[in-house]
Amino acid sequence: MLIGTAGHIDHGKTTLVRALTGVDTDRLPEEKQRGITIELGYAYAPLAGDGEGRTLAFIDVPGHEKFVPTMLAGASGIDFALLVVAADDGVMPQTREHLAIVHLLGIGRGAVTITKCDRVPLERIEAVRAEVAALLAPTRLAAAPVFALSAQTGEGVAALRAHLDAVAAEEGARSVQGGLRLVVDRRFAIAGAGAVVTGTVHAGRLHVGDTVLLARPGGEIRELRVRGLHVNNRKADVGGPGSRCAVNLASIEYRDIERGDWLLSPGPVRATDRLDLRLHLLPDVRRKLGQWTGTTLHHAGGHAMARLVLLDGALEAGGLAGGDDGLVQAVLDRPLFACCGDRIVIRDAAGRETLGGGTVLDPFPPARHRRRPERLALLAALEHENADVRLRAQVDTAAHGADAAELTTAHNLHGMDVQHWQARLPGVQAIATKTGIRLFSPAAWEALAERILGRLAAHHEAFADEPGVERERLRRMCAPQLPPAVFLARLESLLADGRLCRAGSAWHLPAHTAELSPAERLRADGILQRLRDGAFDPPWVRDIAASCALEEAEVRRLLRRVAMRGEVFQIIRDLFYARATVAQMSGIVRELAAGHDGRIRAADFRDRIGGGRKRAIQILEFFDRVGFTRRVGKGSQRAHILRGEPPAAEDA
Repeated sequence: MLIGTAGHIDHGKTTLVRALTGVDTDRLPEEKQRGITIELGYAYAPLAGDGEGRTLAFIDVPGHEKFVPTMLAGASGIDFALLVVAADDGVMPQTREHLAIVHLLGIGRGAVTITKCDRVPLERIEAVRAEVAALLAPTRLAAAPVFALSAQTGEGVAALRAHLDAVAAEEGARSVQGGLRLVVDRRFAIAGAGAVVTGTVHAGRLHVGDTVLLARPGGEIRELRVRGLHVNNRKADVGGPGSRCAVNLASIEYRDIERGDWLLSPGPVRATDRLDLRLHLLPDVRRKLGQWTGTTLHHAGGHAMARLVLLDGALEAGGLAGGDDGLVQAVLDRPLFACCGDRIVIRDAAGRETLGGGTVLDPFPPARHRRRPERLALLAALEHENADVRLRAQVDTAAHGADAAELTTAHNLHGMDVQHWQARLPGVQAIATKTGIRLFSPAAWEALAERILGRLAAHHEAFADEPGVERERLRRMCAPQLPPAVFLARLESLLADGRLCRAGSAWHLPAHTAELSPAERLRADGILQRLRDGAFDPPWVRDIAASCALEEAEVRRLLRRVAMRGEVFQIIRDLFYARATVAQMSGIVRELAAGHDGRIRAADFRDRIGGGRKRAIQILEFFDRVGFTRRVGKGSQRAHILRGEPPAAEDA
């Protein structure tokens, strides 16, 4: 069990920890000289009567108002709060602020100690006890026991220690959920071992030999190996949630690590510069927090300046007042690693006063349309205690599918492949591509199909003589936000269901076909042979008509019908290329891209196919039109780069 102290400066927190454990947590010379705690201190004691080797772990935090950010870093991972109040002073400003922080962080277990009882009469102790009871009443620690003691004489210390042992003994092992999340609060070097970092495991589990990611918000991410591990001051092979861990990392200098860095499980890692929150203000906040109010937001071991965007009724009310709660979006000046359900605390912009705190609902919210009714409804669903309910709500509201990597990061999931997603969210369509997994609700998956089919129907009506629409062009018409690989998966599923057909690179509805009569087939085969013989310089429609003794209009109509079957491609008006020739030219384009930094220039393409520059440009513009390439640059820098699949396979 991880116990954190809280309370005003010079109320005896460090002395009490020393009386409970025998360890002096003030280790810095400045702390010794000034007699105050400046940095976080740690102490450990074996759990009395425990045969499993369990320990009580203590984090001693500073009590001075200047060091509240340090106190927040230590309190963010504790299981049990030990509020310390001196009998001679009674409740003081940092007593109230520390208790408020404990309450805002959602810590519901704790005890109160009235220290320095050897200095005051019994009446004073009872008065402080009543004062403490009134202070605790509106908080999560309202039912916390109160112990009157003296750390100097030892009176009452044994009773407190017995209570802590009893609470820890009843505590079951915390469930291991999600990937590893450990925020670094200290780093140093040990001779012969190398870099060591310490921190509290917020989630997941850590083993000796594991590969972990050392991630810095807004900075680099390094993959490192865990060389050794101490858990709660003892050598161990594994550390779980709530454990204080000292982690020996290989292949890094300790100077390259900073407080606030994270150790994370390998997988998707993403920092965020905005958070959607359910925010609660403390009752004694004296001013309203209006739109775009500047604050300091504390999360785990880090903090950032944040501007608050009001999302719900508080905007109409002119802001959030003391005791209010509301939905806000915090826009940060530096990124943080946050997950759904994380607790945050906000203080004023100058860092002098704690204003409130809340829970992260969405670490990757949109910057636009954040107050729309459907968005507010989703945030309401994200307040549900059940993680699967929250996940399904996000998938159900994603019209273009939800990015599984984003959900994995936001909810700290681990090892989620297609089968895991489908088992966890029955009915959800999980589409795996080289770039990741996309999740669709049944309604969104069918709505995408209806958009595709509807857009094709409109196109066939407007351009009846065209064979259909190429994939990339169709994606831009229907769902430009959707990754190409996901869109292709939907097309292929419609193809398998018989709701869609494909002719070469063109996708079309099953009813949009061009069947040729035997006579038309015979004439078409003769024309196709002339196109194939022409290779990169096929005859124009007028030339074909003259050589076949046909009308130009008849040749043009027949070639367009053959194009609907994917046997030829119209480059420009009255100029058609055989499918095999287009496939060959597609191969040339790929070769040029591979040999020229990915850029295809008209002059290079002209040299490969012969003919003039104008014809080379016309062919490259056709490839742009069907989504195989994309034009970039202007003037002499104009070129084309690969974008999608060729309109015809190179083995055609």
